[in-house]
Amino acid sequence: QVQLVESGGGSVQAGGSLRLSCSASGGTSSVYAMGWFRQAPGKEREFVAAMSRSGVSTPYADSVKGRFTISRDNAKNTVYLQMNSLKPEDTAVYYCAGSRTILPGRTPRNYDYWGQGTQVTVSS
Repeated sequence: QVQLVESGGGSVQAGGSLRLSCSASGGTSSVYAMGWFRQAPGKEREFVAAMSRSGVSTPYADSVKGRFTISRDNAKNTVYLQMNSLKPEDTAVYYCAGSRTILPGRTPRNYDYWGQGTQVTVSS
């Protein structure tokens, strides 16, 4: 069974940076696309960024484009999310997700495996 474990969340002031990590274990050969989603209180889970295993396809949400960068190290079964120029509206629980499909999707239903989430809080 695939397990995803996020780390790197925390509290930061607006304009600051954080780097999230997500390590996959157990049956990782079935994980192709990986992505990040976030969910703020009272809101639906929303897409942030994703990456195919090859790294060729890397869609981003418009709200984070130019500020966030997704990357992955397949040898370590780890995906990262570098978040720069953080804004208070980026405050949310961030979830790592893994998919059995090659191309990364933008909706939660495209993903088969989920981490437990890590809190990111940006203060103004």
